[in-house]
Amino acid sequence: MKSFLKKFFLITVPVFLAAGTLFSQTSFVDFQKGSGKVSGIFNSMEDSVRKQFEDKKLTWPPQAMYVRSFKYDRQLEVWVKGNAKESFKLFKSYKVCMQSGTMGPKRMEGDYQVPEGFYYINEFNPNSNYHLALGLNYPNASDRILSDSIRPGNAIYIHGNCVSTGCIPISDIPMEEVYIIATHVKTNGQDFIPVHVFPVKYNVKRSADYLAETLKIKPALVGFTTQLKEAFNFFEEKKQLPVILVNKKGEYVVD
Repeated sequence: MKSFLKKFFLITVPVFLAAGTLFSQTSFVDFQKGSGKVSGIFNSMEDSVRKQFEDKKLTWPPQAMYVRSFKYDRQLEVWVKGNAKESFKLFKSYKVCMQSGTMGPKRMEGDYQVPEGFYYINEFNPNSNYHLALGLNYPNASDRILSDSIRPGNAIYIHGNCVSTGCIPISDIPMEEVYIIATHVKTNGQDFIPVHVFPVKYNVKRSADYLAETLKIKPALVGFTTQLKEAFNFFEEKKQLPVILVNKKGEYVVD
């Protein structure tokens, strides 16, 4: 096992924390509500989110959340489940209302690229200039190997409003819903909420055709997009998250 781990960096994280490490049932929610803006948002929106979960026969509050976004399709999906044994179920697909950059990963500060790859939420910002924001852990282990060593870029968020210089904006009301759900699953023990960003929805013909044409122009992206597709296919088949590793070349390895 030790020799195996020396070859890879583990990039995914457990959906649930170990027993005994959960937040108290209200602590993180209460902490977020300490912001006057977020308190008002919870008061006005939480019942609506709960009702949507009930209408779709989903557990509220969920114990786990998974986000995946598709650049060409301009969609952000929120998947949830009520316990560790369940499969993920789709709660909602939101429109990404503005996008910068082109197909392909982010490789340096100022390239205006939306990252592609496997991330998790590492910041809740109730005081964002873009209404509310959830930060991604860009650069991740792969990015630190393959991106510019001095200026890889940072500060990538899912946020409200409708502007982008490399972030994923979904406008204010959808962001309020996503923020409320993320706050609850963190309270319930999911300290790392995975966010997978894909170039396209690989199972949509128009999107796959667009990617194929792009790869003719940018053949260097073929291996990278194939790595992402393996994780996409795994989730599509099992509705569970794969274990994703990063080798010394910075390549993703789906286990």
